[in-house]
Amino acid sequence: MSGGSDGRRLTGRVSPVRTSAVYRSAALRARRRRADGAIPLDAPDTEERLAWLNAATTRIGTTLDLESTARELAEFTVPGFADGAAVDILESVLHGEEGSRWTGSGVPPMRAVALSAVDTMTTLEAVPVGETYVRDQTRHETLLHRYCLRRGEPVLVARMREEDFARVAPTASGAEKMRALGVHSYLAVPLIARGLLLGSADFVRGPGSPPFSPTDLVLAEQLASRAAVFIDNARLYGREREHVVSLQRTLLPRATPDTPGLRVHGEYAPSAARHTVGGDWYDVMSLPGGRTALMAGDVMGQGLPAAATMGRLRAVARTLMTLDMAPERVLARLDLATRDLEDDQVATFLCAVYDPADSSCTLAGAGHLPPLLLDGRGGAAFVGLPAGAPLGAGVIPYDPVTVTVPDGGALVLFTDGLVKARGADLEEQLERLRAAALGLPPSALEGGGLIAAAPAGPGRFDEAVLLTARSVPLGVDTGLRVWPLSGDGRAASEARRLVTRQLAEWGLDDLADVCELVVSELVGNALRYGNGPGELRLLRGERLVVEVSDTGPDLPQIQHADLSDEGGRGLQLVNMLCRRWGSCRTSGGKVVWAEQHLPS
Repeated sequence: MSGGSDGRRLTGRVSPVRTSAVYRSAALRARRRRADGAIPLDAPDTEERLAWLNAATTRIGTTLDLESTARELAEFTVPGFADGAAVDILESVLHGEEGSRWTGSGVPPMRAVALSAVDTMTTLEAVPVGETYVRDQTRHETLLHRYCLRRGEPVLVARMREEDFARVAPTASGAEKMRALGVHSYLAVPLIARGLLLGSADFVRGPGSPPFSPTDLVLAEQLASRAAVFIDNARLYGREREHVVSLQRTLLPRATPDTPGLRVHGEYAPSAARHTVGGDWYDVMSLPGGRTALMAGDVMGQGLPAAATMGRLRAVARTLMTLDMAPERVLARLDLATRDLEDDQVATFLCAVYDPADSSCTLAGAGHLPPLLLDGRGGAAFVGLPAGAPLGAGVIPYDPVTVTVPDGGALVLFTDGLVKARGADLEEQLERLRAAALGLPPSALEGGGLIAAAPAGPGRFDEAVLLTARSVPLGVDTGLRVWPLSGDGRAASEARRLVTRQLAEWGLDDLADVCELVVSELVGNALRYGNGPGELRLLRGERLVVEVSDTGPDLPQIQHADLSDEGGRGLQLVNMLCRRWGSCRTSGGKVVWAEQHLPS
């Protein structure tokens, strides 16, 4: 075989003479392929070949998905150019990294990405699609490895001799299969874009097809060059998409906090469509008194700007919820913050606050889909929540709704990616979501199974967020007690007695002295400034929290007391003795709370 050692192009057996049988067979195949819009294997017309190359630009690279682009390349060339085609991509390229100028002694890890063959060639022994392979000591170096992958040069074996099968196939059984099927011509080209090797494509022809010619080699190189650009574009876009998705995931909660009376699972699911990355988010926060804040939102738009806006809005929402504000007040403040953004973004938002004392949940929404409430007894319904205007629209106030989450029931917050489908009615999609939630066992529902079972399904074209909160009994290490207090001077002594007795039952007598002082100060402030105390709440969770409510409108503040002043030092003591304290407004007044560390 001439040229077999210099490695440029192994074209020594391209015969200038063809038998009449080959001509007749090629002519018949040419007529069929012209009818199919493909290039005839023996077409000498340069115009036809250019038209075929131009057609490749419309049929290859139709998506920004790397593996889909490789499949399109293989399918485009069969049967119009070859009887069998395989496309392999460097493993590093599939992971978004740059291509390689491979100059080592071996071959970089490759993954079989696409295969295509005519019916008579489907049994060729090729590397299965999706399998990664590395040439090692047990596999000899093929022509593809030696020239395409190590030197970036094409390989053409126009007419294969007996010894060539072993030089082309990676295994002995593969060589025998090629020989048995009548493969007589082999062509391989590297996929190079912007000077970097991305992978390779190799082609074979069998009985009834003419051998590859130098003209075919030039044609394959031009096709590979165009396809490589499409593949590299898909790689670059995939890498950028992964960066946005990674950014979005880092802006979401990394762990769910302790939520008394609730078992919460949150999940973010990117869309199946590579171009759709937006600003969906969720959040879970522990509030004083054992309450839990559940939030879900969706920034309109896609890409990095939407993800960045999502991060800013989530930070503002967390800050507002840290102040233990009511959901409707959080939405009103978020609307003002959204309008201050320079990029004029609009977002939907849903905020819920769950109270384990009475299993109540107060919700407010800003243009968001209503949550789904499951009663734990086989029923489910969407909460009748006033829609409200999206954040940034400037239409406030927002109206809250309070519902009860029964024992074993669940509240499901989600974004529209779970139900959105082109041409589908929203009401029908919501009904399908409700039916899917009822069809899941509790364990699957709590584990995020609704994402796969939702109407949009795994092939959804928009990202989605799912937040599931199931009502469960308080844990053995968590205690919650709520007592009504009288509105007269006996309230302070009554509160001290209740707290001391309960701490003794919990085995926390060491905290009684400080807790008595704290509760006395909180009740005293309620008597003096809040028209009398309402309820006393004591929570033992990760920390010990005491809370007193009243109907007064003014929030307490620490005062600077002079030496001659008789009062004004109570909150200073609370501030020094407790880990932290705070207050928040409620629909009927306010709540003042203080938090102590538990003994280790």
